[in-house]
Amino acid sequence: MVANTAFSVAELTAYIQDLLEEDDYLQQIWVVGEVTSARDYQSGLFFTLGDRDGNASIRGVVWGKLRAKLVQMPTPGEQVVALGSVRLYPKRGEYQLNAVQVLPAGEGLQALQYKQLRSRLEEEGLFDPERKRSLPPHPQIVAVVTSPTAAAWGDIQRTLKQRYPSLQVLLSPAIVQGDLAPPSIAKALQRVERDDRAELTVVARGGGATEDLSCFNDERVVRAIAACDRPVVTGIGHQRDESLADLVADFCAHTPTAAAEAIVPDARQLQEDLYRCKMALLEAVRERWDVERKQQQQRGEAFLSAIDRRFTEESDRLQQLQKYLMAFPDRSLILQKALSRQELLREKLTALDPQAVLDRGYAVLRNPQGAIIHHPRDLDGTTELTVQLATGQLKVTVTEILETHDQ
Repeated sequence: MVANTAFSVAELTAYIQDLLEEDDYLQQIWVVGEVTSARDYQSGLFFTLGDRDGNASIRGVVWGKLRAKLVQMPTPGEQVVALGSVRLYPKRGEYQLNAVQVLPAGEGLQALQYKQLRSRLEEEGLFDPERKRSLPPHPQIVAVVTSPTAAAWGDIQRTLKQRYPSLQVLLSPAIVQGDLAPPSIAKALQRVERDDRAELTVVARGGGATEDLSCFNDERVVRAIAACDRPVVTGIGHQRDESLADLVADFCAHTPTAAAEAIVPDARQLQEDLYRCKMALLEAVRERWDVERKQQQQRGEAFLSAIDRRFTEESDRLQQLQKYLMAFPDRSLILQKALSRQELLREKLTALDPQAVLDRGYAVLRNPQGAIIHHPRDLDGTTELTVQLATGQLKVTVTEILETHDQ
C-alpha cells in the first residue's frame, strides 16, 4: 500500500489484523492481570484482565470445550496468568486474547483492597442490621443520586410515574463511573442532605462490568451513605452484583427499577385495596344491619308469641271458671246430700263404737293374753282376768263359775 493512500475501515482493520496474527511473538503469549469481569456463555467463557494500576485492560475468551482443561477458572478479583494468542475482532475493531490455559497468580490487588476495606467497615459497625432504618410507607418527596444521562434515571422516572404519579422526585446529579465518580456521588448525597426536602434518597446506576461499578466500593461513597440522616436505597447494577454501598444502605434493591418499586406503593394497587376495604366495610355493615333486623324481628315475634300464649292460657282458665260457676248450684245440692250421708254414717259408727257400749255400763273381760272372754269355757283354767270399763281397767280373780247355758 502507498503511504498517502486513504484506507477504508475494512482495509485498515485487515492490515492491523495481519500485523497481530502474523506476529509469532503474539501467537503464544502469557499475560498476567487481575480478572475484573467474567461471563460464562454456551459459546465460551468471556473475561477481562486489568492491570494493577487500572490503566489498561484486555478482553479474553476461552472457546467451547477448552474450559474443561483450565487449571484456574477466571474469577473476578483473582490475579491470573493466561496463555493464548492475540486476535482481532473486525466488527468492533477490538483485539482480544484467545486463551487456552489460565493459571492462578495470587489474589488480585482490587480484590485484596476490597476485602480489607470491607473488613474495616464491618468492624466499625457500618453494615450492622441495627443501623438499618425503615422506609417511609407513603413518601411525598424523594431524591435520586445518579447520572442525568444514564438509562437508570429514565427507568426510575418511568416506574415512579406509573406507580405513584403524585410523587415529587428531586435529581441530585452525579458521575457514576470512573475515577471522578466517588467524590461526585459523595457530593450529590451531601447536596440532598443540605436541601432537606426529600424523605429518602435513591442511589442508582444501571448494569455494567465489575470495573464500571467499582466506584460504589469506594470508601468515600460508603461513608457518605452512612452519614445520611434520611434512609438510603441503592439500585446498582444487576441482581448478581453487590457493592459496599449496597451493604451500608438501609435497603438494597440491586437494580434502579427495583429500587423505584421498593420506595413507593403501587397507587393502582392502593386504589384496588381501598375499594376492596370499602366493599368489605359496606358488606359488614349490611350483614350487621340484617342481623340486628332479624334479631329485632325475632324478639318482636317472641314477645307477640308470649302475649298470645298468655292470652290463650288466661282465656282457657276463664272458661273453666265460667263452667264451674255455671255448675255451682248443682254441685251445691250434691254436696248437701253427701254431707247428710256422711252424718248418718258417723252416727252409725258412733253406735257401733265399743267405747260407747262401755259408756253405757258394760264391761269387757280379757285373759292375760288380751283375748276377749265370750264364754266361761274360754277361761281354760285361767282365774285372773282384766275387766275393761269405760274409764279404766280392773284386775279380778275368778273364784267360782256359776251355771252356764250353752247358746
